[in-house]
Amino acid sequence: MSEARSTDWPKALLLAAGADCEGEQRSLGISTITFKVITPNPGDLLILENTFRAKGGPAHHLHYDQEEWFYILEGEFLFEVGEQRFRLYPGDSLLAPRRVPHAWAFVGEARGRILIAFLPAGKMEAFFREVTKANAMPPQDPALWRAHGMELLGPPLSIA
Repeated sequence: MSEARSTDWPKALLLAAGADCEGEQRSLGISTITFKVITPNPGDLLILENTFRAKGGPAHHLHYDQEEWFYILEGEFLFEVGEQRFRLYPGDSLLAPRRVPHAWAFVGEARGRILIAFLPAGKMEAFFREVTKANAMPPQDPALWRAHGMELLGPPLSIA
């Protein structure tokens, strides 16, 4: 599993491939989430790995206080950040600045894996803990998103 939990700073954190730093399994229906680095930590950073078994992604939204960085590990993803559209493949990365509307979706044929980092972590860890209880993509409930430092702006990307 791990040599140290992410809350045991300043020790090193080693996680085996596919491992969650708490040993948990979290699902969003079409994908699973593993926490790689959680708060508290010296940099107030949250890193998670999102593995997709089906096409899709979250609703259009923005973060009031977080930068959101994406790194594609496997598969093909479509992104909208502001007015720009991107197709990302393994090895590509993209930064969605705070307060800029964005959405993304797995559009590949097999499996997709993406690392996502939030800086500062803010309320994102609490958001993922809450929404994975339902084993479905986060609901389009503006109050839920706002309570976690985001603004829900519209439906997920159309991947048709």
